[in-house]
Amino acid sequence: MKQITHFINGQVTAPSERQAPVFNPALGEQTAEVSLASASQVEEAISVAKTAFESWSKVTPLNRARILFKFKMLLDERIDELAELISSEHGKVFEDAKGEIIRGVEVVEFACGIPQMLKGEITEQVGSDVDAYSVNQPLGVVAGISPFNFPAMVPMWMWPVAIACGNTFVLKPSEKDPSASLLIAEWLKECGLPDGVFNVVNGDKEAVDVLLTHPDIQAVSFVGSTPIAEYIYSTASKHCKRVQALGGAKNHMVVMPDADIDSAVNALMGAAYGSAGERCMAISVAVAVGDIADELVEKLAAKTRELKIGNGANRGLDMGPLVTKEHLAKVKGYVDTGVSEGATLVVDGRDLSVDGCENGFFMGGCLFDNVTTGMTIYQEEIFGPVLCVVRVPDYATAAQMINDHEYGNGTSIFTRSGAVARKFTHDIQVGMVGVNVPIPVPMAFHAFGGWKRSLFGSNHVHGPEGVRFYTKRKAVTVRWPEGDIGAEFVMPTMK
Repeated sequence: MKQITHFINGQVTAPSERQAPVFNPALGEQTAEVSLASASQVEEAISVAKTAFESWSKVTPLNRARILFKFKMLLDERIDELAELISSEHGKVFEDAKGEIIRGVEVVEFACGIPQMLKGEITEQVGSDVDAYSVNQPLGVVAGISPFNFPAMVPMWMWPVAIACGNTFVLKPSEKDPSASLLIAEWLKECGLPDGVFNVVNGDKEAVDVLLTHPDIQAVSFVGSTPIAEYIYSTASKHCKRVQALGGAKNHMVVMPDADIDSAVNALMGAAYGSAGERCMAISVAVAVGDIADELVEKLAAKTRELKIGNGANRGLDMGPLVTKEHLAKVKGYVDTGVSEGATLVVDGRDLSVDGCENGFFMGGCLFDNVTTGMTIYQEEIFGPVLCVVRVPDYATAAQMINDHEYGNGTSIFTRSGAVARKFTHDIQVGMVGVNVPIPVPMAFHAFGGWKRSLFGSNHVHGPEGVRFYTKRKAVTVRWPEGDIGAEFVMPTMK
C-alpha cells in the first residue's frame, strides 16, 4: 500500500503512527494510506518554519519572486501530471483538474509581482526636519488548512502570496486527497525554495488544533464548511492570530424573463454539475422569475439526463464521482429529504451505475422543481450534483430571497437589461456577483471571499487583500537633530 506522509524541512518524513485510507473514488478502491500527524510532528514543522523564517525574511522580494517564476514555468510543463494525480484522488474529470491548476497558477503569477505590492509610503517634512515612512513586513510562520474539493488551487490561494511576502508556511491539506500538496512541495524545492519555507503536514483535528493554538503561528487561512470555519475563526482568534476562514455557500442564479434561455441553461449545467457540484462557487439554486420557469426546467431536464459521467481519468466527460462513499450517502440523503418535503424531483440520478466502475462513488445529476425556501435542500449546502429550481413572480422577490439567506458567497443574474443588472449588483448582499457569468470567481489580482456566514474574518484571500493579510505595517518617524533639543514633556506635535 502506498504511504503518503509529510514534507518537513525539505524532506519526506517517515509514516506516522495513525493512518487514514485514501481512495480512488471512481473505482471505489483504496489506493494509499495517509499519515495523520501527531501534535509533536506539527510542532516540529512549526519549529522548522520558524527557524527558516530568520533567513527567508531577509531574502529580497525580487529573489523570492524569482523562485516563484521558476515554479510557474515548471508547473506549466508538468500540469498534466498534477491534473492526473488530482483526478485519481478527488474524482473530478481531467479537464476540470487542469482548470483548477490554471486558476491556482494565476495566484502564483500575481505573487511574482509582490515586490511592487510590498512598497511602503513616505512623507518628507511632516514636521520641522522630520520625515515619516511606512514599510510592510512579513508576519512569521503562517498556516493554511485547505479542503478536499480543490487540492491544488485553494492552497495556491494562500502559500504563494504568503511566502512571496517573506513568511514561512505550514499547510494542512485535506486527508481525502493529500498527494497534490506533497508533489507541489517537492517541485518548490526543485525550484530552489529553501528547506523549511514550505512544509506539509497531513492530519485531522489533532493537527489542526496545534496550528490554531501554537504561539509561533501568526496567521491561519482556511477554506471549508461554515461550522468548521466558525470553529477555526473563534479558536485561532482566541489565541491572538489573524484569521481568514471561508465557509459554506448556497449560490443562487437569477434567470430573468428576458434572459437568453439557452445561454442560461448551459451556464447552469456547468455551474451546478461541474466537479459533481463539489465547489463552494457551484450554483445550486436557479431562481426562475416570471413565466420563464417551465421552459427553463424542461431544457435543464433534457441536458441533465444527457450528462456524460464516468472515471475522471478519461477525457471528454462532464462529471466524475463524488469524493467518498460517505459523502455520496450524504448527498443522496438530501435528495431523499427533498422528495419527502414535497419538492418535485424532475431528474433522479441516485441510482446511476458506470460501466467498469460499479464500485465507484457515482451519482447522476438531480434536478428539483417547485422548491420553496422552507425546505432543507434550499437552506443547506448539499455540495453535490443537485440543482434546485425556485419559482418567483418578480425580481424583487428573487433579490430578497438571496439577501435573506444565511450564506452570501456567490450569485449571478442572467438578463438582457442593464438597468436590472446594475440594480442587482448594487442591492445584493453577496460577496461575489456575476452578470451573465455563472461562476463569478475573481481573478487573482482581485480578492475572493463571501459575506455573512460564508466568511469569518476581515480579509478575503489572494490579491491585495492577501498581501495585507500576510504583512504587518510599520510606521517610522525620523529626525536627525544637529544639537540638543531638550526634554519634551507634552504630547509630541509636528511644527
